[in-house]
Amino acid sequence: MRDVTAGSESVLELLPMVFADPGEARARAEDVLRSAAPPSHASVAHQVLGIWQRDFGDLRIALRHLRRARDLAARAESADREADVLATLGVALVHAGRTRQGLASFERGVARVGGHTRARVLFRRAYVWWVLGRHREALEDVRRALPVLRQAGDDIWTARALTLRATVHLAVGAVDRAVADFTAAERLWDTTGQEHDKADAVESRGLAAFRSGDIPAALRLLDEAEERYAKLGTPTYNLSIRRCEVLMAAGLAPEALAEADAAGAALDRIGGQSTRRAELLLAAARAARSAGDPHTAIARAAVAVRLFAAQRRTWWETHARLVLIEARVAAGRRSGRLVGDAAAVAERLASFGSPAAPEASLLAGRIALALGWTADAERHLAVAARGRNCGLPPARMTGWAAQALRARAAGSRRGVLEACRRGLDVLDDHRMTLGASELRAHATAQGAELAALAQEVSLAQGSPRRLLVWSERWRATVLSAPPTRPPHDPALLSGLTAYREIAARAETARMEGRPVPALEREQRRLEREIRSRTRHMGGAAAGAGDRLDVPRLLDRLGDGWLVELAVVDGRVHVLLCGQGRVRRFTGGSLADAVAEAGHVQAGLRRLAHPGAEARLPLVEAAGRRLEELLLAGAAKWLGPGPVVIVPPGALHRVPWALLPSLRERVLSVSPSAGSWLRARETEPPPEGPPVLVRGPGLATGGAEVPGLAGRYGTATVLEDDDAQVPRVLAELDGAGLAHIAAHGTFRADSPLFSALRMADGPLIVHDFERLSRSPYRIILSSCDTARLASVGADELLGLVTALLPLGTAGVVASSAPVNDAAVVPLMLALHKGLGAGLSLAEALRDARTALPGDAVHQATGWAFAAFGAA
Repeated sequence: MRDVTAGSESVLELLPMVFADPGEARARAEDVLRSAAPPSHASVAHQVLGIWQRDFGDLRIALRHLRRARDLAARAESADREADVLATLGVALVHAGRTRQGLASFERGVARVGGHTRARVLFRRAYVWWVLGRHREALEDVRRALPVLRQAGDDIWTARALTLRATVHLAVGAVDRAVADFTAAERLWDTTGQEHDKADAVESRGLAAFRSGDIPAALRLLDEAEERYAKLGTPTYNLSIRRCEVLMAAGLAPEALAEADAAGAALDRIGGQSTRRAELLLAAARAARSAGDPHTAIARAAVAVRLFAAQRRTWWETHARLVLIEARVAAGRRSGRLVGDAAAVAERLASFGSPAAPEASLLAGRIALALGWTADAERHLAVAARGRNCGLPPARMTGWAAQALRARAAGSRRGVLEACRRGLDVLDDHRMTLGASELRAHATAQGAELAALAQEVSLAQGSPRRLLVWSERWRATVLSAPPTRPPHDPALLSGLTAYREIAARAETARMEGRPVPALEREQRRLEREIRSRTRHMGGAAAGAGDRLDVPRLLDRLGDGWLVELAVVDGRVHVLLCGQGRVRRFTGGSLADAVAEAGHVQAGLRRLAHPGAEARLPLVEAAGRRLEELLLAGAAKWLGPGPVVIVPPGALHRVPWALLPSLRERVLSVSPSAGSWLRARETEPPPEGPPVLVRGPGLATGGAEVPGLAGRYGTATVLEDDDAQVPRVLAELDGAGLAHIAAHGTFRADSPLFSALRMADGPLIVHDFERLSRSPYRIILSSCDTARLASVGADELLGLVTALLPLGTAGVVASSAPVNDAAVVPLMLALHKGLGAGLSLAEALRDARTALPGDAVHQATGWAFAAFGAA
């Protein structure tokens, strides 16, 4: 610049510093203004403060600083200084929603100078074009700026331009080009001290990983970027928007909605960027729609549409309109106008080159089908179906969903099943790239529509065997392979240890009546850290795992029976497998069965306490009604052999032994027919002593454990200080039989933090997932240890389902609160049967019959179930 002196050079260093060390840059700029600096120096200081407020503070204050910086640059008669400030002001005006004024500021800046400074102005205008969704203009300005920046040896601005170009490429689906630019930019960032820009580069790589279909890597990189921003004291609104997108793709829509709303509230409190507020509203609307809350989605999307329109951001406004239409349809609205609106959105998105265009065409086709407009539906669905063989998994699944709907409208059952098969194959490959069982389970929700279509067609074809295959196609798929376990992750181990210690301290404080808010906050922080670490793990390989082999299943059943309950259009269909056949019976309404199961659970809770004997006839009557709803005519076809029940996720808490036709039977429960077959074929480990664990604080003191120790003689007994998590895990790994008497806690909000209380704190599901092989048979004698959370399409997460993929073939656990004293004789009788060579299901049946006939003991027996096939 023309008026640069030795002193002004140090002042100019504040501009790159605002992205390397924002807090220090702000403090030095304030020092400059306190020193009666000349106009050129004061202009730089006000510009730095304006950038800080624009990105990290109040946008209104930012505009005041930047206008002052512009006026001071004019007084200093520095064209370069004035153009630079005009560009910064233009960005701030656009973020404030004053798009016309912002673009005018850029026009003056571009016209004011040439050369290197003009290239920097063009870069910032390119950024604004990207914010506005005008991608062609953004790429053109970057194309003009990059050669000049490179020729000047300006590594910082060259890296910024490459990062921006990569981000624009991602917006239009050019992932390979984006990755190349991100890689080149990162090499340049490694040569600079721009810590904020480096964090932004990590965030951008996370976005690229997501666009490439690698969700675990995306989550890991976004978490790393957040850590970097935290060290700089930088707000992370843009990061929140990107993470919401990744969380939704991972099936974690409620979490995404919470993050978007929290970030939006924080932005409003500081008077932050209007553009970011609109983007957060759009993210919240998408998350609410995915979470099944269409009314919240409508409210958020409608405000986003208005803001984007006022900001002249047509690309963004069109995407918000798509979400608004989707939410209105989800709320039950259907009209010809909505078909037209969705078609117009699809056409506009296609003109932008947006990857969301097929989604809009699919929406238009769906609405048209609902209205009976088959010709219109075919036209829109055909457009949506074009992407079924290329692109990332969500795009291909959109294409296959459209193809399935086309086939159904054309009356081609074979076409529906083929499209559903191909679409679910795409989902399976994607699911297996995820290492965490939580993410695998949630990801299955994306296939719910395809699976439901296939079930409807199978039911219409009248083939019970085919309905069984398709019911299994999307049930308990997370159990088909164990979660990925890194060979060694010190950070995860450290987090688990710290979590256990904090949880134990909080529990002690509660028992002593001391306040625990600080401990609970730390516990939640550690939960987030553990959850993040596990989500970072990628899957071992693509592939769907085993498909159900029906002939093999029927052969393995022998003289037994497997009853799978399939739900089609809200009604239960009973698939009775046995004697070489699969038969179908029509049951009752799923909603009625869920309500009845709730009444039974309430009754069992009451019966766990003495004095509630009058409830027993009511509970038994509810059991008879459940049998009518869930077994229907199949009950009379059951032969004398053992029975395996495979319920849908919504019915996992039914106490099946309460149903009259099942009370005297050898009865086991399984999340799927496939998981039962795998358990049946699991080889037991070499014979070894059983492991008996007694946790603290039990009402009976775990009274069955000393008796069992005497029965087995050589058992490994862990109690008192020996019953600490590391020692317990070491003994459980590879054991043939384990019995754990410990308080159980089920976490409906976060099922993988469901726990058994040990001497040093909770033993959680994440701990079990670290085992090389969980015990072949495991008995959990406490309350609620069989409770599970239904997530995804029809997946179940909790203690029992964590054990089954890890080598456990059989579990005994309780799905309801139980009377501690009544548990002791049940457990002793159960182990007596095991000692006689019985299976878990056989021993549990005999143990129930050996109990006293009073209501408390009967309810205790009904509450326990045998899972698996050991």
